[in-house]
Amino acid sequence: MADMMRAFVMKSIGEVGFMEKPVPDEPGANGAVIKTIRALVCTSDTHTVSGAIGEREDLTLGHEAVGFVDKLGREVEHVREGDRVAVNAITPCYKCENCLRGYTSQCTEMLGGWKFANLKDGVFAEYSHVNDAQANLAPIREAVSDDAAVYTTDMMSTGFVGAEHANIPIGGSVAIFAQGPVGLMATVGAKLRGAGLIIAVETVPNRKELAKNYGADIVVDFKDQDAVKTILEITEGRGVDSAIESLGAQKTFEDCVKVTRPGGTISNIGYHGKGDYVEIPRQEWGVGMSDKTIRTALCPGGKERMERLLRLIEMDKVDPTAMTTHTFKFEDLEKAFHIMETKEEDVIKPLIEFD
Repeated sequence: MADMMRAFVMKSIGEVGFMEKPVPDEPGANGAVIKTIRALVCTSDTHTVSGAIGEREDLTLGHEAVGFVDKLGREVEHVREGDRVAVNAITPCYKCENCLRGYTSQCTEMLGGWKFANLKDGVFAEYSHVNDAQANLAPIREAVSDDAAVYTTDMMSTGFVGAEHANIPIGGSVAIFAQGPVGLMATVGAKLRGAGLIIAVETVPNRKELAKNYGADIVVDFKDQDAVKTILEITEGRGVDSAIESLGAQKTFEDCVKVTRPGGTISNIGYHGKGDYVEIPRQEWGVGMSDKTIRTALCPGGKERMERLLRLIEMDKVDPTAMTTHTFKFEDLEKAFHIMETKEEDVIKPLIEFD
């Protein structure tokens, strides 16, 4: 009889809870089974439960975790059982047409690199299975803590791709709308990319303060002032070179288009979980002829990227643990999920401890 473990699942749309599931016992030739040490709750998990990607039944939630290798497939050569590893939220196969075309996050199909808590059970369990482990397991060096390493699995990778895709010129200007965990890491990414002026748009006090600590030169509080008007005033009417949408809302997407100068780039990393369409403001889009580029991205995965993100932590280029506002034991995960869903208690990111 298979060993059993506890898992936190989406029972159906709008319903979550714990249940017993079999421990994954067959990693497969190129797979791995990971014993979870730390995990993070993501707003994307709450979108999933609300029905953003359709009905799921008893699907284990979660896509941000680090742990120890418990079982390893015979084809995986760069790690050993017992090693501490980080696994990105996106685990591409690196063999399909989309992966070979360079779009690994879209593995096999649109959004197909997103397997945890979408196409297969996620990481909110005592053990989880990782596909294509040779390409997706990143060893964690001793100098990097579990609490920090877990941020590389999504928040750093997603936030940084927002800055990468924004095409920020060295010394250029960027506006980042929303300073949740992804937006905060986009702010760090913009600083690392050499932005000369970083404008963050946020109203929650602890997020405004953290945005400044992470590199924002100016924080615009959209409740106190019109964000678009203020950004245009700051840039003397020119607009910014780049704008990053990190919330996933119609209003912030429109504002990104409005504040971006002709020839600039709008980088969308927000999860638009509601509605059938995202509309573009026609006139500020130059009625379709403004030379403004709109880039979208899903969190890039793979061990090579993860190793670089871990290096940034090891070399003290970024401390993502400043975003941890709450810590919970695994058995209290439902409370952590609720807080992330409602954004109570000025939550930024809840950390889940499994040991």
